[in-house]
Amino acid sequence: MSEIVSDSHKSRDFIRFLTQLDATYPGEVVLRLILDNHSAHISRETQRYLATRPQRFQFVFVPKHGSWLNLVEVLFSKMTRSMLREIRVNSKQELVDRIHLYFQQINADPVVFRWTYKMDEVSIA
Repeated sequence: MSEIVSDSHKSRDFIRFLTQLDATYPGEVVLRLILDNHSAHISRETQRYLATRPQRFQFVFVPKHGSWLNLVEVLFSKMTRSMLREIRVNSKQELVDRIHLYFQQINADPVVFRWTYKMDEVSIA
């Protein structure tokens, strides 16, 4: 799959990403995506595209007010604090290259996340 980096995050950008996913994976596979609640993910344009690919995509949306539950948000927060803080880049491509290098490094030594929180220990006030 080729890389998609865009200056915007509009419905057409998201649909381009979905189209690329659709072309990359076998047609019988249901593609499950974990998404935030960005307007591009639920727009009319996106819904029209999804209607042309029934049963192909399954979206799971993270809670609107639970960013700490969103491991992707945690990952990007950690990247921002550890790799992007106070850097200067000469071009967008240099920034993209640095981000790719960061992911290569963390993927070389992955840490498996295991929930330790138990629902029966929840205190509802």
